[in-house]
Amino acid sequence: MTKPSFRIGVLGSGKGSNFVALAEGIRAGTVPAEVAVVLSDVESAGILQHARDRGVPARFISPGKFRTKLEPDAEVAYLAALREARVDLVVLAGFMRILKGDFLRTFEGRVVNIHPSLLPAFPGLEAWRQALDYGAKVAGCTVHLVDQGIDTGPILAQRAVPVLDGDTAATLHERVQVAERELFPQVIAALARGEIRVQGRITGGFRQPERQL
Repeated sequence: MTKPSFRIGVLGSGKGSNFVALAEGIRAGTVPAEVAVVLSDVESAGILQHARDRGVPARFISPGKFRTKLEPDAEVAYLAALREARVDLVVLAGFMRILKGDFLRTFEGRVVNIHPSLLPAFPGLEAWRQALDYGAKVAGCTVHLVDQGIDTGPILAQRAVPVLDGDTAATLHERVQVAERELFPQVIAALARGEIRVQGRITGGFRQPERQL
């Protein structure tokens, strides 16, 4: 018997660069998983076209009237789509909605996000700009599990990115995104292999490849 595949549901609101990195890792065989469905709260989001180009089921589901979260009926629709796709893990790839309540209870410990800072520093929006405005010498990205807080879940892995003299928000963000596209597939691969254990806020089992900044 073949081993059942590790099925991923991806939620995204934008261009989908992290989804593309994940899909390429799957195609190359470095991520032992499959993307079962891609869902977006933005009908014109590039991530939907990237999914369709790769033959991945992709749907727009209206989020409702709220700007930063899903309406209750929308949450039910997202949950139904993820259950129908029989996903093992929910991956947030630039999904600009806060998930709470029933969603996180349904997928407790199985929702993972990437944030463009070295958490717990600079949670929230435009974290790379926050780091630059603060005068930080190091920025980066964090892969973490999603809990009921804002960017407060258990940290799975991080990658540092130096802030260079003359950096603008745009140039720093670009380098942070490169780090994200490298780190995110590695962590998802480790999750698919069962190599990451989470006990409270302590994680273990994931080793990042050595890399020079």
